Amino acid sequence: MSKSHCRTAVLISGSGSNLQSFIDKAARGEIDLELSVVFSNKPDAYGLTRADTAGIATECLEHRNYADREAFDCAVAEVLDAYKPDLIVLAGFMRILSPWFVQHYEGQILNIHPALLPAYPGLDTHQRVLDAGEEWHGSTVHFVTEELDGGPRILQGRLAVNPDETADELCARVQAVEHQIYPEAASWFGRGRLQFRDGHILFDGKPLNEPVLKDYA
Repeated sequence: MSKSHCRTAVLISGSGSNLQSFIDKAARGEIDLELSVVFSNKPDAYGLTRADTAGIATECLEHRNYADREAFDCAVAEVLDAYKPDLIVLAGFMRILSPWFVQHYEGQILNIHPALLPAYPGLDTHQRVLDAGEEWHGSTVHFVTEELDGGPRILQGRLAVNPDETADELCARVQAVEHQIYPEAASWFGRGRLQFRDGHILFDGKPLNEPVLKDYA
C-alpha cells in the first residue's frame, strides 16, 4: 500500500472495478493515498472481497435498516469518522447522498461520472451518447456537492465514439479510461495539488475553471 498520509475511504455498492484500480496503483506506489477503509451498503458487494484480499479494512451498513436517507448517512459518517478520512472516494456507490453528508465532508468527496459533464448527467449515458450521434464520450472526475453530478469538474478522459459500437462496448472503453483518471485525480488531492475552496477548485494553487482534459484511444 501507499505510504501517503492521505487517509482515503472508498464507498462502493457493487463489484468494485474502480476500487481495484486504486488498489493496484497504490500497491505499485503510483498514487499517494492510504486506502484506509472500503465501505459498502450491500453486504454481498464483491468489492468487499477485493478489499479483504488487499488487506484493507471493510465496513458495511445496509441502508434499508434505516428510517430515511439522512439517518443512514449519519450512521455511515459515524463509521467512517473512526478512520479519520481525509478523502472520500465514491466508486460505484449507488446512493444519492443527503445534504447533511455532503456538508459533513465538504471539499473531501470525489465522484466519477461516465460522461463529459456537464453533458449527459444521470443514467444510461452510453446509449444516450450513441443515440445522439456524438463524436466524443468519456468520463469526468468531480467534487461532490449537493447538486447531483453538478460539482466542480477536475479531470476528464475523452475518447472518440466509434459509429458502429454498441452501448456495452462503449461502456467498456469508458471504464478503462475511468481506471486511469480516477486514481490520478484522487492522488492529486493526496499530494495537496488539488483543493476545494468556496465552491471552486484550486489546482497547484491556481483556479481550475475548466477540467484537465486527457484524450484516450
